Amino acid sequence: MKTAIVKEIISEDGVDQRIDNFLFKRFRNVPKSHIYQMLRSGQVRVNGKRIDFHYRLALGDLVRIPPIMIPAANTTRQQVIPKIRHISFRIIFEDEALLVVDKPAGVAVHGGSGISFGVIEQLRAQHPGMKFLELVHRLDRETSGVLLLAKKRSALVTLHQQIRSGDMEKHYQVLVKGKWFNTRQHVKLPLIKYVTREGERRVTVASSKFKGENFSACREMDSHTIFTLLHAWQDYSLLGAELKTGRTHQIRVHLAYLGYPIIGDSKYGDFIVNRHLSSSRNKIRLERMFLHAGSMSIKHPLSGQPLKLTAPLPDDLQNFVNHLDG
Repeated sequence: MKTAIVKEIISEDGVDQRIDNFLFKRFRNVPKSHIYQMLRSGQVRVNGKRIDFHYRLALGDLVRIPPIMIPAANTTRQQVIPKIRHISFRIIFEDEALLVVDKPAGVAVHGGSGISFGVIEQLRAQHPGMKFLELVHRLDRETSGVLLLAKKRSALVTLHQQIRSGDMEKHYQVLVKGKWFNTRQHVKLPLIKYVTREGERRVTVASSKFKGENFSACREMDSHTIFTLLHAWQDYSLLGAELKTGRTHQIRVHLAYLGYPIIGDSKYGDFIVNRHLSSSRNKIRLERMFLHAGSMSIKHPLSGQPLKLTAPLPDDLQNFVNHLDG
């Protein structure tokens, strides 16, 4: 299967990533030799210019990715993709500059290796009259909630400036294993991205250097999350999480490191607890990660007026909380 030309604007979680690693992550099943050939020949361009594989991405960079042939081995996996093409996204807010949607869990924000149609591709297909539509930030595939898109390049630039200056507030709701005691807690732990011996991409706290992993080329990234206790049960706690930085998997890694893994997190969570909660023998099952982007506060990129965007807890998460309340 051959992909279409993709033009992607780099958000905060892609900053300082080398272009070759960015492409490897997007197209895991494409041979690295082919990625490097595209870079050498100038088919991949950043801000309209040729770059080499050493180039590190900056916030707001426009990356042009040429059509890429996905190996036939992915055919079976991609046959299920059309099922998500017709998702109807609940619109939280829309005007001439912004489109804000309530992203459901299980949908990637951007197409890539094995995922032909992410949120951005679907919204572009549903709104063919929009000349410009780009993601302002990202959410993990398993995370639901507020997702902000720009309908003007000027709006995108302004919103990225708000991210850099810390003027954009992002608040999440998360359910963790264990009884959280602090009413409000600042967590500042440097993170690093790395690849396991099995080839899986992961994030960890910089001091957690697992035996056998190669961290020599990993760059430490400052990260800061503020956690607020919303409700505590005997075995679980519902927290509010405010992101002061927007690192990949930041909330998930911070909580796992502190010993309070997110319920349903298949990468950093407690797998025994997750398996128990997803069992058909439970009265109320939870079959995905309990992490929801509940609200975002910004200054409107055109008027400068304060704007708060909210998305209520989805039914599956709210039902689980109600069950805990008994």
